[in-house]
Amino acid sequence: MWQMLFSLTNILAMGGWLLLALFPRKPLTHSIILYLGVALLCLIYTVCFALVMRGTVDPVAQPGAGEPGFSSIAAVRAIFLSDGGVVIGWTHYLAFDLFTGLWIARDADAKGFGRIWQLPFLATTFLAGPIGLFFWLLVREPAARRLGRG
Repeated sequence: MWQMLFSLTNILAMGGWLLLALFPRKPLTHSIILYLGVALLCLIYTVCFALVMRGTVDPVAQPGAGEPGFSSIAAVRAIFLSDGGVVIGWTHYLAFDLFTGLWIARDADAKGFGRIWQLPFLATTFLAGPIGLFFWLLVREPAARRLGRG
């Protein structure tokens, strides 16, 4: 079950990224990415998170691993000791990175950055989310000020 969900979330995210990179930036394309990509990943995350954290499926409590939670490194590590924990963590990354990529693309379009110029930021966000976002934030600031929104 977890391998199937892992594969499904990867396919959903990759589909969203391909639409973002290759298709015209029209409202329909944005809606597909947002709702069939990001929102569906968020739904999968929400359901799996609730089921795993309640111990309904693939309980994260492993013998000797400590109590799962968010208050310490050991508690977070305990979550990722199960396949379900890994899938919910991965789905979290996929959803937020795709959402961030969509925001960067829309923001870059609004500020007049061409698609070729956007590619390094989108590729970096795809591979290492916060790094791509960080560099986009550095580049966008002067453009935002030029447009009077800074």
